[in-house]
Amino acid sequence: MADNNIVTWHSSYSVGIPLIDEQHKELINLTNKLFTSCIQGKESSKVIFMRTIRGTVDYVGYHFGTEEKVMERINYPGLPSHKKEHTDFVKEVLHEVEEFKNGKKFTPISFVHYLKDWVLTHIAVTDKLMGDYILNMKRTGAINKVKLKVKAVTHTEEDANDPTKVNTSKRFVIE
Repeated sequence: MADNNIVTWHSSYSVGIPLIDEQHKELINLTNKLFTSCIQGKESSKVIFMRTIRGTVDYVGYHFGTEEKVMERINYPGLPSHKKEHTDFVKEVLHEVEEFKNGKKFTPISFVHYLKDWVLTHIAVTDKLMGDYILNMKRTGAINKVKLKVKAVTHTEEDANDPTKVNTSKRFVIE
């Protein structure tokens, strides 16, 4: 683990779709931020953890929406099962966050390991299948490109008055 990272992007994680790969890199970045907040060893790390997890949950929703839109566009046959994996993951994350907020037994570092393992496994298996399908469609001429229009660019910002709040808006809308 270099520079307090729990995971580092490697080209072997690429699914061959630049838009999806860039979003996967951001998921890894957010996982590393959560990890860093866990190892700080300060009481403030709980505040930082909650702020970071909120941004991560927002980004995960945005990323899953991107993948699902791409899969819809190409009539990907694996969409229902892929979407179910996304839904199950989001439910688990939201459950864990609720446990944390309610003061129930919750170990942030265990959660970070769960997040890392899920993201890397999902990329390596489920997303690779989707990427291979799309690349094969391109090779055979079934599709030239999956075109996605970017309508609005936004970003995530901390609320200066309350460090536990994060203002996040969609990064872009896919048409």
